[in-house]
Amino acid sequence: MPFALRRHLRRQKARSDPASWFEPDEPPHVHVDRGKCLAKFWLRRVALARNMGFPAHELRRIREVVERRQPELLEAWNGFFGHERG
Repeated sequence: MPFALRRHLRRQKARSDPASWFEPDEPPHVHVDRGKCLAKFWLRRVALARNMGFPAHELRRIREVVERRQPELLEAWNGFFGHERG
């Protein structure tokens, strides 16, 4: 899946590669990475699923972007997988 929201938060993306966090039967989600920091947000009801290294103030900013762009991110997820999973 291509990067989504690259202009926001540098490399925020919904990804489907076989990396360590890829679990194909999970509900729609987005991964955010910057340097050594990683986070994962659920998309149906925006919520933090996992955080490794982002400070609280950055997580708030990331969540705001995910909430604002939720329809676009869900559309990208569904366009790639063909339907929502999980």
